[in-house]
Amino acid sequence: MKYLLPLCLILLIFSCKKEPKHESITITNTEVQDMVSFLASDELQGRMTGSDGIEVAAAYLENQLKSYGVKPYFETYRNHFKIADSIQAFNIVGFIEGTDDKLKDEVIILGAHYDHIGLGKTVENDSIGNGANDNATGTVGVLAMAKYFATKKNNKRSLMIILFTAEEMGLLGSKHLAKQLKTENLDLYTMVNFEMIGVPLKDRDYEAFVSGYDLSNMASKMNAYVGNNLIGFSDVSKKYSLFKRSDNYPFYQEFKLPCQTISSCDLTNFDYYHHVDDEISELNFDFMADLINKIIPAIEQMSNTPTKEIVMYESE
Repeated sequence: MKYLLPLCLILLIFSCKKEPKHESITITNTEVQDMVSFLASDELQGRMTGSDGIEVAAAYLENQLKSYGVKPYFETYRNHFKIADSIQAFNIVGFIEGTDDKLKDEVIILGAHYDHIGLGKTVENDSIGNGANDNATGTVGVLAMAKYFATKKNNKRSLMIILFTAEEMGLLGSKHLAKQLKTENLDLYTMVNFEMIGVPLKDRDYEAFVSGYDLSNMASKMNAYVGNNLIGFSDVSKKYSLFKRSDNYPFYQEFKLPCQTISSCDLTNFDYYHHVDDEISELNFDFMADLINKIIPAIEQMSNTPTKEIVMYESE
């Protein structure tokens, strides 16, 4: 009998160690590098809309979303449309339903464009516009977030995952889908787009900027959600109207809601915009993974607040 109590304690300790723990999900630099490397590889020939390369990219994105357990929003992941009656194009659209019976009807869009310019001006015998930073990085950022939320299943609002095509042709993919979703009366809360997140900003006290900073409280709310100065204002973004130059803008035009782009590149810190040297060797994957991991809690909080806290500022 004198060994009974210690044995019970041992069994109790052992059983406690075996209790399941909440899964911790961290996006690694290796994970993002592998995905960006595939999308920006020479074999995809710059991912021009309508090309064989973008077909390969689309199939890859579909397989990734399927492996995460992200369901198609439509009958398939592909949202088809035509360009000039000759080019077959398609956005890739997934859906992670919210867990709250009421809030799940409200939708947050996480988006990025996966197309690029294809073949460009030849520099040192290289003519492939690989588009590593623009915008394999944003695409992979959205994939990483899709994986996180599909695994955690803790978003009360629903998340729509959109990877746009034909951004480089004039935001054609987002224009098509924004109009379609508006016609279908989507209850959109906000749209957060991701563009060029593969290199850190220089001499800033924040890690990424949001386009259209003055239009809504998105930056201040996201910073409050994560408890630090993560998202800031870019003079360059305002000067060159970057708010109107990415896939957030058609959604803003259709819904008149906070639809903005987060980026860590305002072209002051990257020399290879639409250049054949936009390759993975120019990227900082430690920074990229860290940025994604810091943004995820902001999206998490955004998806779970009882009311829609991110709002447009009233125009003067």
